[in-house]
Amino acid sequence: MLASQTFLFNLDAQLLFSTLLMAAAIFVLFLLMSYLLFNPAKKLLADRQERIAKDISDAKEASESAEALKAEYESKLKNIEKEAEVILSEARQKALKNEARIIEEAKAEAHRIIKHAQEEAELEKKHAMDDVKQEIIAVASLMAQKVVSASIDTTIQDTLVEETLKEMGDSTWLS
Repeated sequence: MLASQTFLFNLDAQLLFSTLLMAAAIFVLFLLMSYLLFNPAKKLLADRQERIAKDISDAKEASESAEALKAEYESKLKNIEKEAEVILSEARQKALKNEARIIEEAKAEAHRIIKHAQEEAELEKKHAMDDVKQEIIAVASLMAQKVVSASIDTTIQDTLVEETLKEMGDSTWLS
């Protein structure tokens, strides 16, 4: 009865054997395809995932490094402003010291000039006094000549010179 028996969907031993053989072939093909295609694709995806993760971590590191550099530059800028203020303050102090030194030197120079001018004036005064004395002596000589020519005796001549000198006074000789 087996030979004439009809199976549901015509399932016979040949069909079952072919199905098992096909299932084994599909399994082998699946293993082969898994080895040849799926594993490289998985590896490619894993490599890509690692590369993306590395890029993300590199980007985070670069961002953190940039933030650190930014903070460092900002602190340097603040320090530069402070240093500039210190330098300007020192320059102002030096300028004030130089100003005071220059003023002192100018005062000393002015004092020397005034002293020199006073000495010059004193010398001119002495020269003027000498000139006045010479003029007085010349006038006295002229007077003496007039007295002698008028035949006045020496006592009259002495009294005239003394009177002239008294009229001039001591202040004339001292000033």
